[in-house]
Amino acid sequence: MKSNVAFNMVWRLIWQIVASSVLSVITFYIGIIVLERMTRNNSGQRSFFTRIYDAFGQMPLMLVGCFVLFIVYMVLFNWRRFNYYDKLSSSVEHIAKGNFDDIVPVKQNNEVTMLAENMNLLVVELKRSLDEERNAEQTKNELITNVSHDLRTPLTSIIGYLGLIEQDRYRDEVELRHYVQIAYAKAERLNVLIQDLFEYTRMRHDVIPLRKQAFNLVEMMNQLLVHHRLSLENSKMEGRLISNASELTITADADKLVRVFENLLSNAIAYGSSGGKVDIYLSQDNGSAVVEIVNYGEAIPSADLPYLFDRFYRVDKSRTENKGGTGLGLAIAKGIVEKHGGDISVTSDGFTTNFKVSLPLS
Repeated sequence: MKSNVAFNMVWRLIWQIVASSVLSVITFYIGIIVLERMTRNNSGQRSFFTRIYDAFGQMPLMLVGCFVLFIVYMVLFNWRRFNYYDKLSSSVEHIAKGNFDDIVPVKQNNEVTMLAENMNLLVVELKRSLDEERNAEQTKNELITNVSHDLRTPLTSIIGYLGLIEQDRYRDEVELRHYVQIAYAKAERLNVLIQDLFEYTRMRHDVIPLRKQAFNLVEMMNQLLVHHRLSLENSKMEGRLISNASELTITADADKLVRVFENLLSNAIAYGSSGGKVDIYLSQDNGSAVVEIVNYGEAIPSADLPYLFDRFYRVDKSRTENKGGTGLGLAIAKGIVEKHGGDISVTSDGFTTNFKVSLPLS
């Protein structure tokens, strides 16, 4: 690109010099002819050939005349470019004041045009960078606001109940133990939130190492159902594993994926208890292992589906403290799955809510 621009500039300069030189000589001699005819018509004493001879005999005068004409033609050839330079300078100055919605006018077809186009690309890139910076600042502010709110709620309860205990404001040991249990539960919730925040921050900055090893995904999901048997029974639900293969081997960080599927299964139990069951479907599709965790409870509103994996996003029906999580679980799950080269999605209608995870097979 640079060599082409330089070549075009040199070629254009040579062409202008040659054209200006030829036109200067032609114009000079045409001027001589005009002067000869004017002189001959007025006095009749000097001929055309005498004028030519006199012109050639006065070389310095001819050189000066041709040089002046050469300068005039060079200015004329570049006049439009000079005007374009002026407009270009004004536009750049206007954009430099922060008017990034404006663009540099692109005209003509030369190296200045390429400069204008590149400057427009620079302005677009600069505007995009500034927008990203503003979005990052807004995200940071929202994160601080949400974290402050979510930390303050359990912390206030902990301080309140510990204050009652410290002031001996309880009737008997039973009430004391009740206060301690509440403070302990709030502290556990606070710990979960802090751990999720650390995990989410590390995920965002891509500093989480993956200890990959080959394992059977079918066996993992079986163990996961066993571990959640008590939770399923308490919610009066049945958990079923439905697989068309006895073994689906993937190479991944098993601990990280357990967290993903535990989060999805816990959500299915918490918000799908009215359906009475949770089904886990395992299948193989185009070189990927597919896990679908399906519950049959209340559907997720379609307006909430696009934002379900955003950090701190909670569906309205799950915003209670007892039932809702930190709002980071699905965001972390999405980050872990994508870090493994997989994909996670959700669909929900009037009958089922289906979280689908695809992971590459070994």
